[in-house]
Amino acid sequence: MNFKALHLISPILQALEEEGYSQPTPIQVQAIPEVLQGRDLLASAQTGTGKTAAFALPILQLLHQQTTTAPPTIRALILTPTRELASQVAESFAAYGRYTGLKHLAVYGGVPYKVQTEALQAGIDILVATPGRLLDLLDQGFVDLKQVQLLVLDEADRMLDMGFVQDIQRVLQVIPEKRQTLFFTATMAPEVAKLAKKILTAPVNVEVSPASSPAGTIRQELYYVKKANKTPLLLYLLQQASRARTLVFMRTKEGADKLAKELNAAGIAAEAIHADRAQRDRERVLESFKQNETQVLVATDVAARGIDVEELPYVINYELPFEPETYVHRIGRTGRAGAAGIAISFCGASETPLLIAIQNLTGKAIPVVDQHPYPLTAQDFMEAASSSSAKSEKRKGAGRGGKGKRGRR
Repeated sequence: MNFKALHLISPILQALEEEGYSQPTPIQVQAIPEVLQGRDLLASAQTGTGKTAAFALPILQLLHQQTTTAPPTIRALILTPTRELASQVAESFAAYGRYTGLKHLAVYGGVPYKVQTEALQAGIDILVATPGRLLDLLDQGFVDLKQVQLLVLDEADRMLDMGFVQDIQRVLQVIPEKRQTLFFTATMAPEVAKLAKKILTAPVNVEVSPASSPAGTIRQELYYVKKANKTPLLLYLLQQASRARTLVFMRTKEGADKLAKELNAAGIAAEAIHADRAQRDRERVLESFKQNETQVLVATDVAARGIDVEELPYVINYELPFEPETYVHRIGRTGRAGAAGIAISFCGASETPLLIAIQNLTGKAIPVVDQHPYPLTAQDFMEAASSSSAKSEKRKGAGRGGKGKRGRR
């Protein structure tokens, strides 16, 4: 099937051809016709399956087909959880809609208000926004959402994880109740399903691949390694991979900065990207990585959501995430759009419960690589188990002591 079979108009088809897109992905095949018919949509698909085009293309067509001579007003609102994702979605609207004449804007924190407010005052058709900055602009009177016809919640699961549920509810209060709503998520946790039920009307359900499963194009590997040996193992793997472009995940901003410095000290061009860095710096770092000027990008989960790098061969989980769903999001940065990718995970003895949770979620064991210079030993696992038991007993003891003190008081 090609895009023409989805009944897209010629301005959009021309743009897609220039972008080099010839065949729609499964989620685009299922979603685009339903959106064009004005249906609400509940779409569940792992990252990297073409979700952005699945809503951007029909939105551009629906708005372009509305004949109007009035100045542009916000008729489509797309909410995203991070600045990077907002920027990526806006780039997609620019690419696909270059011949439609529609105006779009991305608003997010970390950049001056002036450029955004001037663009809003000039008039736009499509607004892509993070919840925080959107509400700031709304409170200041720069945003009018009374004409919104289409609402998209992109990466809804991540928005809830980041605590945006109240912000979303505030937005719902100021947009028209009569609208078309598109709900996109990579995972369908209970709280996500609850929100979807609240805001959607008789939605069409679209699910591509099992929820919370990595793309089949990703080869997963597991390395058991001591915490102290993770950096030496990383250096070893980077050398084995002929210094190919690699995205490395850390849990904390401090850890990302520290690892980037260690890699640079070892002669590997590395940069850290996280929420504490200014937006201008984050854009520079990401562009450097895309252009192969930086070999290793060390990222935290929040900052990495929305990173879309073509032909990214390696993703490495330096630390396993606390939430198993995050593992799927992380490794989905590689193996995108049908390309092959390798996702490597480091697991210390104390991280085995996190590994078990991941494998329970995906329903598959991650293949273990034993042949490397820094393998864990049986003694390492025994020491980790002993340490965990000691900490548990200490907490119990502290609890008993605490009760006694409170009783005397």
